[in-house]
Amino acid sequence: MELKTPLYDVHIAEGGKIVPFAGYLLPVQYGQGVIAEHNAVRTACGMFDVSHMGEITLTGETAKDSLNHLLTNDYTEMPINKVRYSVMCNENGGCVDDLVVYKFAEDDYLLVVNASNRHKDFDHIKANILPGTVAEDISDSLAQIALQGPKSLDVMKKLVPEEKLPQKYYTAERHVDIDGVDCLVSRTGYTGEFGYEIYIPKDEAEHIWKALREAGEEFGLIPCGLGARDTLRLEAAMPLYGHEMNDEITPLEAGLDFGVKMNKPEFIGKAALEAAGEPKVIRVGLEVTGRGIIREHQDVYLGEEKIGYTTSGTHCPFVGKAVAMAMMPREHSEIGTKVNVDVRGRMVEAEIVPLPFYKK
Repeated sequence: MELKTPLYDVHIAEGGKIVPFAGYLLPVQYGQGVIAEHNAVRTACGMFDVSHMGEITLTGETAKDSLNHLLTNDYTEMPINKVRYSVMCNENGGCVDDLVVYKFAEDDYLLVVNASNRHKDFDHIKANILPGTVAEDISDSLAQIALQGPKSLDVMKKLVPEEKLPQKYYTAERHVDIDGVDCLVSRTGYTGEFGYEIYIPKDEAEHIWKALREAGEEFGLIPCGLGARDTLRLEAAMPLYGHEMNDEITPLEAGLDFGVKMNKPEFIGKAALEAAGEPKVIRVGLEVTGRGIIREHQDVYLGEEKIGYTTSGTHCPFVGKAVAMAMMPREHSEIGTKVNVDVRGRMVEAEIVPLPFYKK
């Protein structure tokens, strides 16, 4: 049975169309529809309930060493109040999950993981942390709201003095008073746009949602659902677990090299990545040049030869194009290469283009 986030009743009151997702009942869209929500985030601001995400704390004198063992990125010199992206690999180099890490002290970290992987991730972490590290799943105590778009700062300034907010991308402030509620606020997001992610005690979620809605009314703030979240992240070419990565796809194949530090002494999966060498298959961008829309799990052809498959695809409203991401052989991944995609038995022409499709 699907769970409800602390904001479920708010979504019903807001007219959200509820669907099951990652074990939760969440709004896929509201009355204005996905396109309006998508464009609001690109031009003004939108607000998402992302309370389904998982939150895991790592504390203790060996917490930093455990992070460096578990994750592909390097946490040795990470500043306090910094946020850092990483992948968590299995022994074969495949992706257990991708996640972000918040550092509050040398012995105090918060890991935010994908909702569908929460329990799998926690089991993996508990099985692989070092003695002296304590892992705790605190997901059920929190709600999370993502405020995204160029007007996000204007909205937040109505509730919080600007100097109290995180100033730089991928930084956080742990104790931010928003309308009387102690919140964690970070300059992060999954839309390719300026914005914040706000972590709230679950009993205060509805209060903060309504405070943000009221503060954002003059700036065009609207609630947004899963549909716009997916089109926004695809337009920004942000990978999604279960699509551009999984337990078989490595982070190097997924194009996540920036979060993989092969010069670290060790991490789970490093030996397998080294043994595999340069990836033979990589993630590429496709733009439809023919007629049609490409979706996920569709075969990509070069002439008569099937060479790859799509991982995500749709029409992206702001760039006004049908696009997709795909896994393709490196030797056929050159920008400008013309391919065909089998869309339910009909070949749709496409071309390999640079990623991301949109960058602000």
